[in-house]
Amino acid sequence: MANQAPAAPLDTQPIVRGVLDAVVERDREREIITRRYGLFDRKETLEQIGELLGITRERVRQLEKAVMTRLRAAAEQGNVPHIAEVQERILAELATVGNAARITELASRIVADNSREEQSRLTFLATLSPGLIVINEDNDFYSGVATAALQDERQIKKLVGKLVATVKTIGETRPIDVIAKQAGVADGRQAEALASLSKHLATLNGQWGLVKWPMVNPKNIRDKIYVILRQNGRHMHFNEIAETIKNSEFRRKDVTTQAVHNELIKDDRFVLIGRGIYALKEWGYQKGTVADIIAEVLRDAGEPLHRDEIVKRVLKNRYVKETTVLLNLQGKPQFKRVAKATYTLADGESADAGQTEATEEE
Repeated sequence: MANQAPAAPLDTQPIVRGVLDAVVERDREREIITRRYGLFDRKETLEQIGELLGITRERVRQLEKAVMTRLRAAAEQGNVPHIAEVQERILAELATVGNAARITELASRIVADNSREEQSRLTFLATLSPGLIVINEDNDFYSGVATAALQDERQIKKLVGKLVATVKTIGETRPIDVIAKQAGVADGRQAEALASLSKHLATLNGQWGLVKWPMVNPKNIRDKIYVILRQNGRHMHFNEIAETIKNSEFRRKDVTTQAVHNELIKDDRFVLIGRGIYALKEWGYQKGTVADIIAEVLRDAGEPLHRDEIVKRVLKNRYVKETTVLLNLQGKPQFKRVAKATYTLADGESADAGQTEATEEE
């Protein structure tokens, strides 16, 4: 069986003009709807439209409500041209993504030019479609569209709220299926669609979390470095980190290697553990030179240690050669040999060692 050809993009401009011409008779009413929804230009406020038409803000609101009520009623009766076809097209697209989507995502799928005006016209047409629910943008939600047969607006917002609350309870990023199961949302695909409507949630590389978490919404180079190290779960050279960022799914990923190196040096989350090699402090690594780490190892032990044991413990914190540890152990006056190949801190060595900044030594 041959593959079905993709549907042609919707041309919303003549569709919207046809809707307005068929149902809205008065020029003033048409002007109000056109400007309020931004159908052919930017959206305007009640005050702006009232000033233009010489009427009050409240009168603009009343007229808008009356016209939209009339349009919806006519659409439900099948008396508005093109609405049935537009609704069918939107429902088909929503069915492939969990029955809900941001208007920006929906527009990218069914119109040729995903512009602000196209999105506004698509929202307007969806508002008139009886089989669709439109979620208006506010502080908590992006502008979106959902399938009315499966849920109403109150239920949609309630489910999204449960997903957000569940993410907060978990406290770290998780795949959407895990979040959905804990939130009691049976359909993982629908949960992902609903989560995409929330301004409090974000996703990156299949993981979901709160929008303020760098792991799903890195805002700067430092955050991106942190995400790369966490995802790889190992120490990395700054050249490798820069290259990984360039090949990632991040927005604005055209960073320079030097910029990455500068941020690694400045941020306390990252620890230099070898020549140009960095790890996360949360993995247990400490800042300081190799000599500082040796001193810390001996202080923590509270007794002399054999050089092999010292090397073993230092290498947990530094990605350096064993000879580098031995040279520091034998060549620094702060360490004293007390028996064959056994060392302790020299007399008077203070607990302040370890405060110096790391150097890229081997």
